[in-house]
Amino acid sequence: MNSNLAVSSLIGAGAGIIGTGLGGAIAFVLRKPSKRFLSFLLNFSAGLMIAVVCFDLLPEAFEIGNLAYGILGIIIGVGAILFFEGLIASYFKQSQKTKEKSFIQTGILLGIGIALHNFPEGLAIGSGFTAIESYGLGLSLVIALHDIPEGIAMATPMSIGGIDKFKVFLSAVIAGIPTGIGALVGYLLGEISPTFICICLGFAGGAMLYITCSELIPEARDLHRGRMSSLGLVLGVIVGTLVSAIL
Repeated sequence: MNSNLAVSSLIGAGAGIIGTGLGGAIAFVLRKPSKRFLSFLLNFSAGLMIAVVCFDLLPEAFEIGNLAYGILGIIIGVGAILFFEGLIASYFKQSQKTKEKSFIQTGILLGIGIALHNFPEGLAIGSGFTAIESYGLGLSLVIALHDIPEGIAMATPMSIGGIDKFKVFLSAVIAGIPTGIGALVGYLLGEISPTFICICLGFAGGAMLYITCSELIPEARDLHRGRMSSLGLVLGVIVGTLVSAIL
């Protein structure tokens, strides 16, 4: 029993850490790109997030629970990010506000949203292991692949903001740890209330959707207003939709 609990927790943590960590590794690729390319990459990340949230995360929440609880989760998630946004903004006000710090703030908020998202994913992994071990393993692989675009979305603004590449990568790895915590809780509780998971998924979806629309897309447009920026958003949605459909 204890060994299965440890295995479930380790695999859950590994799924989140490897997934977001691989996405965060994009920080090592970014050297000194042009504003045009950065705008494309930011909007591409935004498109990925929109697709994953709208075509995977929220539909899953509505299927597990129901529309009302899913919407409730979205509202709570947006409210939570507004709260964190206020805290982070007040912290940055202590020093001179710059465009770089604005990107860093976006990256931090995305990291919070991703961490919130990874907890209910971990719950699903832990619950899966209590049912059928092979199901838990398969679910872990799917979640790890899903977390890659989220890591990219988090790493891009932080890298643009000038944060050290290794710190960006480490931040993405840390954002994956709640998957392991969720897996531990999920295994201990076994069959968790579908309503609770539905609200958690809606919560994470609302948080990430707000950050994408209020931070990523406007900042991408501020960097460059040409066609490449818009094409990045469209391409991101297409790739994110394909990832959601395949997995």
